[in-house]
Amino acid sequence: MTLRAVVFDVGETLVDETREYGTWADWLGVPRHTFAAAFGAVIATGLDYRETFQIFRPGFDLDRERQARVDAGKPEWFGEDDLYPDVRPALSRLRDMGAWVGIVGNQTKRAGGLLRGLDLPADFIATSDDWGVQKPDTAFFDKVIEVAVCAADEIVYVGDRIDNDITPAKKVGMRTAYIRRGPWGWIHRNRKDVAELSDWVIDDLTELSGIVAGSR
Repeated sequence: MTLRAVVFDVGETLVDETREYGTWADWLGVPRHTFAAAFGAVIATGLDYRETFQIFRPGFDLDRERQARVDAGKPEWFGEDDLYPDVRPALSRLRDMGAWVGIVGNQTKRAGGLLRGLDLPADFIATSDDWGVQKPDTAFFDKVIEVAVCAADEIVYVGDRIDNDITPAKKVGMRTAYIRRGPWGWIHRNRKDVAELSDWVIDDLTELSGIVAGSR
């Protein structure tokens, strides 16, 4: 089947979230190394990453704290320097090949604005907050198919998480590429379901142009 569209997750697929989680550690008043260790432990045990915040501040409400950071003049932020170095070359090459390139992940509306402000070589950018539905809900991936305007099996969804990205994308009939980077990508890389559910396992986004070219 010819691959006509490549759609990317955001966090740890396109954006290195080291800055983001470091500023959360600062906000909580705990050493960054301690926060990172707890974050990894939570992921390794299969819990929702938001449980990390509960370790340091029981009852922590992420949405409320995001607004508190905005009110304090310390909002979540990322920029050009937070993009992984393979992002622009990979996306540009795919568009040059005629592939439709989308960026859609579990992100806030604010993050969507930041992404659009980076002028990335993409045909479409949206977030879960824009759509009112979050991964791993398959309704999120139904929306991806709708905006990509092609069949599900002509779309490759690229992500670093087996639970939020690869599994639900496969359920709706998409092709999948698991990228081994970031906390989830490294901690879960040897899981059996990664091999079973991923059509491709990659270490660099530039590998995708060869995958798309090979389908034609």
